[in-house]
Amino acid sequence: MDILLLVIGFILLVKGADYFVDGSASIAKKFRIPSIVIGLTLVAFGTSAPELAVSIDAALAKSNGLVFGNVIGSNIVNTLFVLGLSAAIKPIRVTLQTVFKEMPFVIIATVAMMLMSMDQLIDGSESIITKVDGWLLLIFFAIYFYSMIEIIILGKEKHELEEIELMPFPKSILLTVGGLVAIVFGADLTVKGAVGIADALGLSETLIGLTVVAIGTSLPELITSVVAAKKGENDIAVGNIVGSNIFNILLVLGVSATINPIQIAAENYIDLFILLAAMVVSVPLMYTGKRLSRGEGVFMVSGYVAYMVYLVVRTIG
Repeated sequence: MDILLLVIGFILLVKGADYFVDGSASIAKKFRIPSIVIGLTLVAFGTSAPELAVSIDAALAKSNGLVFGNVIGSNIVNTLFVLGLSAAIKPIRVTLQTVFKEMPFVIIATVAMMLMSMDQLIDGSESIITKVDGWLLLIFFAIYFYSMIEIIILGKEKHELEEIELMPFPKSILLTVGGLVAIVFGADLTVKGAVGIADALGLSETLIGLTVVAIGTSLPELITSVVAAKKGENDIAVGNIVGSNIFNILLVLGVSATINPIQIAAENYIDLFILLAAMVVSVPLMYTGKRLSRGEGVFMVSGYVAYMVYLVVRTIG
């Protein structure tokens, strides 16, 4: 039954992502909204919905390890595996705005999350992301979202949208909403199937959060970015990943912490440093040649595989 859920979920993810990219790109062209903004907001929010749903459920159930592991694991998956695989399939053009504005923002958000999470390392107290921390993250999220709206209003960024198919507006809305529903529902089925298989194999909650749940909830980002990259929608492909990372830290973790303070295990410090390192390393890779090449994509995917091996070794040890 769990395997069947995985298969059905994956089919919904593939078709949902395809429709979602087409619909949102058409909306962007109709309203002259830069594709990078669509990727950083609408697409990022849609593909981050599974992380938000899973983390809220886990927060209500006081499953702290699952909440934190889901956010950290998903961002590592997005940065190394999703972005890397997308580039490995087809080189991705990266705008200077992404390199010098969006990436620094997500790195700053990651550092802020690390400072909130490392009380034991900083002052020897228990490491907890408090409700106050959660509200601070949500305030940062509001600032980020406002900056995206400002780009739209002031028209600071100009991107070529001529190659995007302009569909009838009702059809664009139908494809976007229908695709989003399929993505979220498909991710839910996929995660349920994956978690069921993981439980049957006797894996720990921490490993499930960092791997099975993180990969499962990142499938929308993976499918959407790969489909967008193949269609030549580079801004949506990159913006989706960067935006989803910001949403995960500021919105998902923020909402979860306001529901229930999140205790952080000392072993997760290493995961935080790995996440920060992955993001910092990705910046020069994006800057060289103003794109991510296939070779750089393979390098990033290899880094994620190495991280997975480390997790398995850590868990067994």
